Amino acid sequence: MIGRRVCSGWRPFLLCLPLFFVFVHIMSVLELRQHSAAEVPQRKQYKKFDHLVFGPAAGEGLRDRLQCKGNKALTKTHFGASSKHLKAGGNISIVTVFATYNVDQQTNGKSLDSVTVGNISYSKVERSIAILNVFVNFIQETMPQSNIIILTNPSSKLPVERDRLTILPIQGDYSREMLMLQRIRSYIVFLETRAAEHSKLKGQVNHYIFTDSDIAVVDDLGQIFNDHPDFHVALTFRNNKEQPLNSGFIAVRGTPEGILRAKFFLEEVLKAYTSKFMKASRMLGDQLALAWVVKSHSSFDVRRFSRKQAFMDQISGASVLFLPCSIYNWTPPEGAGQFHGMPLDVKVVHFKGSRKRLMLESWSFLKSTSSSDIADMLCLILRSGRTKYDF
Repeated sequence: MIGRRVCSGWRPFLLCLPLFFVFVHIMSVLELRQHSAAEVPQRKQYKKFDHLVFGPAAGEGLRDRLQCKGNKALTKTHFGASSKHLKAGGNISIVTVFATYNVDQQTNGKSLDSVTVGNISYSKVERSIAILNVFVNFIQETMPQSNIIILTNPSSKLPVERDRLTILPIQGDYSREMLMLQRIRSYIVFLETRAAEHSKLKGQVNHYIFTDSDIAVVDDLGQIFNDHPDFHVALTFRNNKEQPLNSGFIAVRGTPEGILRAKFFLEEVLKAYTSKFMKASRMLGDQLALAWVVKSHSSFDVRRFSRKQAFMDQISGASVLFLPCSIYNWTPPEGAGQFHGMPLDVKVVHFKGSRKRLMLESWSFLKSTSSSDIADMLCLILRSGRTKYDF
């Protein structure tokens, strides 16, 4: 009776109207909770495979993407000519940081599982060395005149011996927790030595490309320095708000000014890393530091990261060239255009995470028959790049 009097008439009705909406909201929340388990999809659990798993090649019908019929490439416009050029890679050094770690053969009484690729079984250390060897193989296939430099801990003994390959020890902390931080430090020390030695080169210019060791160079990278003659350091970007820059590919012009400007730039990145991102030191700290240094310049337009065109800007006194990851750092597991296929002019494939098995399998496929070529191998990568493997 009292409730009827309170809410009867227009004015009381208006006063009770908010209570009505509160009641409806509470009932909706209760109903949502009752059905949330059925309506909210569970996060998909990915199974890792010990063999390649193939699906359709993404990008079918798109004119600027690689077209495949099975593992046979139907479009080869950009592949072959430069990659088979015997002088490709002249005056360029590919530089990577690599370290090995002692792994106990017994863990809780159980032997560590080996991984078999083809007819070869690998332990954890052996598969790392196998990846390093394939990294070298791809470079020597596509850029035979380039030099390869491996920066490593003085205590590391790397069983990798090739022509035009140098193992250069640099003192530092190469532990797993500090490797990304040490990588930048090693790059800086390397550039310091190159700057000091430049006077002995008698005017010769040798450019440098710093990369991760889990990449495959599938085309000559010398074009970067010819097509963009004014940059000091080049980075690869993607349309990712939090991590727009990937540190797995950094190019440095080999002139005295280019080397010094790149060194100063990396010192700024190192400073940001150690002061702001040490909590992410094992992974991503270097990429977060790179992004912070670039985006801290008030005039920098981050909207350019959403486009696919290369562009330049002045950052920390260096002329920085930004190159699209879709061409210079294309990644099967994390996108960078993968779900729309593979660009015809892709030059670097980055086998991040568990895709390292795919890296070994790709090289094996490339060398399996005389009819196989890089374009066909890229179809193999494109068809199997979304699967998680056992590496």
